[in-house]
Amino acid sequence: MHSHAAPAEPLATSPAAQPDPGPPTVTPLLPRAVRAQEVPPDATLEHPSLYFNRELGLLDFNWRVLQQGRDARTPLLERVRFLAITSSNLDEFFQKRVGGLKRQLAAGVQTRSLDGRTPGEQLSMITDAASEMYAALAHAWDRELRPLLRSEADVVVSDWHELTGGQRGALTRYFRENIYPVLTPLAVDPGHPFPFISNLSLSLAVLMRHSARNTMHFARIKVPTTQGRWVPVPESPHAHQFVPVEQLVQANVAELFPGMEVLSASAFRVTRNADVDRDDDESEDLLALISEELRERRFAPVVRLEVERGMPPEVRELLCRELELDDADVYESADMLDHADCTTLADLDLAPFRYDSWEPVVPEALQHEGETEDERNIFAIVRRGDVLVHHPYESFTASVQRLLDEAADDPHVLAIKMTLYRTGGQSPVVQALLRAAERGKQVAVLVEVTARFDEANNIVGAQMMEDAGVHVTYGLVGLKTHSKVTLIVRLEEGKPRTYCHVGTGNYHAKTTRLYTDFGLLTADPEIGRDLVNFFHFLTGYAPDQNYDRLVVAPRDMRRVFQERIRREVEIQQSGGTGRVIAKMNALDDFGMIVELYRASQAGVKVDLVIRGHTRLRPGLPGFSENIRVTSIVGRFLEHDRIFFFGNGGDPEIFMGSADWRGRNLNERVETLVPVVDGALRSRLIDVLHFALNDNRLSWELNGDGQYVQRRPAPGEPEVNYQDVLMRDAVARSRAQAARPWELSV
Repeated sequence: MHSHAAPAEPLATSPAAQPDPGPPTVTPLLPRAVRAQEVPPDATLEHPSLYFNRELGLLDFNWRVLQQGRDARTPLLERVRFLAITSSNLDEFFQKRVGGLKRQLAAGVQTRSLDGRTPGEQLSMITDAASEMYAALAHAWDRELRPLLRSEADVVVSDWHELTGGQRGALTRYFRENIYPVLTPLAVDPGHPFPFISNLSLSLAVLMRHSARNTMHFARIKVPTTQGRWVPVPESPHAHQFVPVEQLVQANVAELFPGMEVLSASAFRVTRNADVDRDDDESEDLLALISEELRERRFAPVVRLEVERGMPPEVRELLCRELELDDADVYESADMLDHADCTTLADLDLAPFRYDSWEPVVPEALQHEGETEDERNIFAIVRRGDVLVHHPYESFTASVQRLLDEAADDPHVLAIKMTLYRTGGQSPVVQALLRAAERGKQVAVLVEVTARFDEANNIVGAQMMEDAGVHVTYGLVGLKTHSKVTLIVRLEEGKPRTYCHVGTGNYHAKTTRLYTDFGLLTADPEIGRDLVNFFHFLTGYAPDQNYDRLVVAPRDMRRVFQERIRREVEIQQSGGTGRVIAKMNALDDFGMIVELYRASQAGVKVDLVIRGHTRLRPGLPGFSENIRVTSIVGRFLEHDRIFFFGNGGDPEIFMGSADWRGRNLNERVETLVPVVDGALRSRLIDVLHFALNDNRLSWELNGDGQYVQRRPAPGEPEVNYQDVLMRDAVARSRAQAARPWELSV
């Protein structure tokens, strides 16, 4: 890792002039799920061959995550963490994407995807691609990371048969005292129907014979993991030694069935469909609808069965029959199931095997040392000028949380309004809102209870706020509210004045230390008026609300993006230099891709920094040869969205909550804000500049769907985008903001 305290080094080129880094010299090619199709000579922009498959593109993103776990340049425990993230991502993929396709298939849907494939064809391709990834996960753990943990960090994950007799005896006593009492074996016979298997739970399928009757029997045991997956091994010569809890149960399972001969006890795990059909238009109570959806999801159909190798065929057949699965839905592991639990190992306090510690800095503008006697609150600071904060490089607590805390306590604040996409009752943001309501301020919050996998937390947080007198709205029918905005109204000199925060990420204190997100703090009265109107739209009846500066989806956002891209085409065609740079999480919207193809055909240079999947095929002659796509995968999850349009030398830059995806532009309430302050625009250009020059975390996408990781050329220094931003944040926090380079676009 680079030192975090040194100022960022100058980079050689600007976003406009960056040379093609060329192919890496040693990076092996990743497997890929997408299958590019040959483009016919007469193809129009609507032809399926010009597009990648979205679902397979999601798997290819997961390959890039897994490669971080296999990359020897990554600290060992962080490699283990990336392995766990890959496993968790794959779980979510099956719940959401495979679940959705299976529901379409069951309903007889034959609608083709943008790349021309039916749901059945996509499921077949996913089966092949996911099977390869599933096997690679097991191999990475068993053959690479597990041995390295032992040899380098003295962290040993043992199998039961590797333990000494004394260790097995001590663990058996632990089993009898701590695990045996909580186990509930569930028999399956004519008097006991096949039990319900909860989503993502780890189970044992026990096959046994009645000794006297010579009859075969089956039982299911849910493996208890509430106290952790990894049981410490006593009397160990190693710094850390564990055995998986399921192996402890397997080794002692006969104690649960006296009088029976246990023939096998095989681990298995089920994944259920999370893509539950919801009809907002038929529900008058969105909160009740989501509560019902959570119940339905718990009992939703199984879409994947994971089994350990060696499970008897008759047990596997029984599970498939009872869970209504085909052989293609079964994933067999030569190793343990559920590598997501490796997160616990990655959290071990072994500093030499983890990233250098990073503590977000206090933004220079918000440092208390710079405040005067008359300016001891954040409102005075924001009045002096807009403040741009970038998490996790800069502190959420010292910026956004401080704004909310001071607003809650300030007697001059009249109202606080905000959107919450992911939250919970213990959130410091929620606590500030509760305090504000208790002090008599008007507090209005839109809680998006349909946020996937956070519905339960959001409902708890919303009900807690309602009980404290907060005005809570539960989203709009037919639209998910994904905006990240806060409006504070403060009485100053007898008149109300607005203070605003517009961000790219959730108001979630934990994720702000892991996800990269921008936030703009401003007292701009035009943005304030727009947000007043925006919250009237969210909480009342104002579908035709107008905005002067704020860009809102689905009303205006697509049009604004289209107009900016088309303006770059006009500039290019009139002899200028058209330029588009966009940084986002994903790109799958057909209309936006067509606009980019047309821009490329006109000669506009387009750089897209897309962390996740994209349907756009870059580098296709005659269509997209002027488009370059890169993906950055590193210690922080790239989550910020920045949109740069060259505008003939007077750049226009937006930041906000939306990606260029159909769901963001058509089905969600999203907000963008233009960044007009010259210094802040230059800073965002810096960030894009750093991203385009990275040669450590970046992957470049070829037209055939292959991602190739950039590596420094011989003699070229390594440039790690996230390290550069950490160093830059420290430098700016120390008021050493002078930059030794000039930027152009």
